[in-house]
Amino acid sequence: MSDITLAGHTWVAFGPAGAVGSIHGSDEGFSVRLLADSEWTATYPSLDVAKSALHSRLLPGSAWPEFTEH
Repeated sequence: MSDITLAGHTWVAFGPAGAVGSIHGSDEGFSVRLLADSEWTATYPSLDVAKSALHSRLLPGSAWPEFTEH
């Protein structure tokens, strides 16, 4: 496991119907936003935690999204 923070990087989460949200890395950690949200969520300490947080905000039973770095 690496201690490197990927500041300035963005990952887009794709579900079966297309993009559902994104994760943005900063010096403070990783923030999550669904497409329907107007603001970013709390900052999470790692990318894996942020991916889990994004998935938990989807509808119950939603498949794990595919994350693509942009």
